Amino acid sequence: MALRLYAATTNEGKLRDFRVAAEAHSLAIYPLPGMKDIAAPEEDGKTFQANATSKAIYYSTFAPGEMVIADDSGLEVDALDGAPGVRSARFAADSGLVDSPDANDNTDVWNNMILMQRMAAVPAAQRTARYCCVLVAARDGVAFHTAHGTVEGLILESPRGTGGFGYDPLFYLPPLEKTMAELDLEAKHKLSHRGRAIAALLPMLLA
Repeated sequence: MALRLYAATTNEGKLRDFRVAAEAHSLAIYPLPGMKDIAAPEEDGKTFQANATSKAIYYSTFAPGEMVIADDSGLEVDALDGAPGVRSARFAADSGLVDSPDANDNTDVWNNMILMQRMAAVPAAQRTARYCCVLVAARDGVAFHTAHGTVEGLILESPRGTGGFGYDPLFYLPPLEKTMAELDLEAKHKLSHRGRAIAALLPMLLA
């Protein structure tokens, strides 16, 4: 029987990253059924691996017998002592910036704005950063495989590109002279932290 995977996320950008990476291995990844109706667990781990593991264990209990993968990922900026790190999705919220209930979701815009503000006085040579992703696979409340993926880059002073999501418009890849938001999907999925993590995880699952 073909391997069937469910991803514990409602983030369309993440789902797209997972699907494209899995297709390279002739596999399909589906969103976890009923995900939007499942109360999210607390993400209070100190590391990406701790959060990814707790999410994989938790969400796998909602799909008995199925293999569920969950990730925790984010941006680590050296000049900010590794911040935003596990708080990447909540970087602006931690600074008090939140959308009103009737507003469109501007989380990415606010997060990028806070990052630019925090990095305003940092010289070019010290703007090094990396995207990190930890993926964990679980079944019936038991985690059994973990994979990691990273990609190194620099934080720009202003955004470039309209693709991707999150911090992609500010995350610059010197060898390509482009930001993540300027890459086409094929190039991005070959280079991204999420693509590298799932590329490392899938052989474990198929072994």
